Amino acid sequence: MDTQDGTQQSQQLILAHNVFLLKHPDVSDIEKVRLSDEVLNSVQSNDMTSYYETLVTDKVLELDQSLLESMRAKNEEEIKKLDEKIADAEENLGESEVREAHLAKSLYYIRIGEKEKALEQLKVTESKTVAVGQKMDLVFYTLQIGLFYMDFDLISKSIDKAKNLFEGGGDWERKNRLKVYEGLYCMSTRNFKKAANLFLDSISTFTTYELFPYDTFIFYTVLTSIISLDRVSLKQKVADAPEILTVIGKIPHLSEFLNSLYDCQYKSFFLAFAGLTEQIKLDRYLHPHFRFYMREVRTVVYSQFLESYKSVTIEAMAKAFGVTVEFIDMELSRFIAAGKLHCKIDKVAGVLETNRPDAKNALYQATIKQGDFLLNRIQKLSRVIDL
Repeated sequence: MDTQDGTQQSQQLILAHNVFLLKHPDVSDIEKVRLSDEVLNSVQSNDMTSYYETLVTDKVLELDQSLLESMRAKNEEEIKKLDEKIADAEENLGESEVREAHLAKSLYYIRIGEKEKALEQLKVTESKTVAVGQKMDLVFYTLQIGLFYMDFDLISKSIDKAKNLFEGGGDWERKNRLKVYEGLYCMSTRNFKKAANLFLDSISTFTTYELFPYDTFIFYTVLTSIISLDRVSLKQKVADAPEILTVIGKIPHLSEFLNSLYDCQYKSFFLAFAGLTEQIKLDRYLHPHFRFYMREVRTVVYSQFLESYKSVTIEAMAKAFGVTVEFIDMELSRFIAAGKLHCKIDKVAGVLETNRPDAKNALYQATIKQGDFLLNRIQKLSRVIDL
């Protein structure tokens, strides 16, 4: 959101993540003291008056009246200077300079956390903008505001707007950046399949360092792909992808998580999965979907194991996963009841019997059902015509 080196994460998004951790119940009190200092320093250095008041109201920070008044005074002084620059540009300079002056005011509102004023000023700046590329940059600023406040309605509308702009032209670099923004939006709204496809399309062209580092991007790509891709695609697009192989070893447990699933090493998979749960739980975008993701991953791994068998003992499955028979029995009964797994438990014999649906038979049944429906409609219509 702030103007900075293109290979650095936005300071505002770092701040948003730190505030998320400050509110998280699983973060230790010692860590929260450090985070509190970082948040206060970030708010103070950017003179984020309104955001500071919000954090005080939410009891994230304590009120310092002198600091509040000091930041408010700096805001008023800086906005006055920016308004003077706009007036000077409109009177004495060209259209390009006028646009730059309005853009500077937009970026300042973003920097100090004035959401509504920033969005309003970005619209003014857009009205002074002709080039598609520059209009796209304004949309990216709007998207970053949306991600800072987790305003999914704003993000969705901005993505649609960006796509409409691209119909009139636009360079590939910005198009590829938009894929990552849309992928992050899809992941944050639980559309993991679309997120995985967008992330995989962007692996070799990733430049959106303002959102997160490349390591984090690979982390999201692997997590979304595991519950979205079939086994063959997972191997081709993820497990064997050179871009992923160069980074995956730097992320704790991620390599074991991916490879043990493909290699059917289920005991190792569960251990790696347990190591990743903390990272998922403490991630600002994934945290709301933590329980859902845990269920989906277990569905994938249980389905993969059962696919190899017509029937298998519960004891053998428990041994393969390194858990107790009671745990597997309880787990599978939930997933079977929810329709996630196609098998049944013979509790007396201690055996699992798979009853995978036949795709051809399902298609045949669907065709028969639709045919009956069509015949009924034709009969009703014929009666009306006869009358």
